[in-house]
Amino acid sequence: MIALVVGAETQHGVTAYARDVAEAVQRLEPEVAIVGPESLAAEIPPTRAHLHFTDRLWASSPEEAAARIETLAQRTALTVTLHDLPQTSDGERNLPRRVDAYRRVAAAARGVVCNSRHEAGLLAEFVGPVATVGVIPLAVDAHPAPHVRPAGDGTAAVLGFFYPGKGHAEVVEAVAGGPVAGSGPGAGRLGWRGVTVLGRSSPGHEAELEAMVRAAAERGVVVDVTGYLSDADLLTRCRSVSVPVAAHRHVSASGSIATWIAAGRRPIVPDTRYSREMAELRPGTLRLVGRDGLQAALEDALAHPESTWSDADATTAPDTGDVARAYLSWWRDAVVW
Repeated sequence: MIALVVGAETQHGVTAYARDVAEAVQRLEPEVAIVGPESLAAEIPPTRAHLHFTDRLWASSPEEAAARIETLAQRTALTVTLHDLPQTSDGERNLPRRVDAYRRVAAAARGVVCNSRHEAGLLAEFVGPVATVGVIPLAVDAHPAPHVRPAGDGTAAVLGFFYPGKGHAEVVEAVAGGPVAGSGPGAGRLGWRGVTVLGRSSPGHEAELEAMVRAAAERGVVVDVTGYLSDADLLTRCRSVSVPVAAHRHVSASGSIATWIAAGRRPIVPDTRYSREMAELRPGTLRLVGRDGLQAALEDALAHPESTWSDADATTAPDTGDVARAYLSWWRDAVVW
């Protein structure tokens, strides 16, 4: 059978997702082993294994990450789920390096999985043809709806690691361009109390986060950075903010959007190829806005808080169990081991 590789960096979204899926697969197929990367370098490695890959998780450079996977693939028949596919927004310096790394990983693997048709399109466009490609969407495990919806805290919130281009700056700009709350009586009743960053800085971007917080303060916008949150605390905060947002225009597959949906929220997201695919997959869970519509959408959502919650009949599937079954089918039917 197959060994499912899970890394040790538990606060990384890809690692957490890999473990959730691996445990769901193991519940369906108890003989499946869940192992760490070191098991692939053991004297007797597993015959077959599956791992989740984003270059930043496996090494400090794309080249080192690709080399590490190539070395593992020489000892074990690998399949790989690719995350954070290369695209133009990587920039002129990073894009060629990441394209080459993902091409090397795809060539070393017996098959690759993408988390959306959009990502499969990025794979074909930037990496090139790959013999065996599966598309298995990110899972959403919806939490029971709250008996009473919390009153909003007056902030617009972005979820997940901070890094330039994630959409935090655009949300600050939109809030600053609207009615910002003051400090007198009734402050916040008709305006914003600020922006919430549900998470922490991506490694290496701490100074840029601090600079954004300072720049926002100069415009009268308070930015609250929560830092890492446990699952329970994250759910509570997801439900307490006034307006959920996922403003990254160059997202390839979004765990942040999945987390908002799981909490019962209906985030505001840019109208892109990926977000349209997710809106089709999960009707009633997203509010798509055009390139120049963010500020108006945020203000409308603040004025109409019911619009920030998923419809009662919204579709949230597939869940983790569905995804586990899809992986088992793909390994059985599509992969030439």
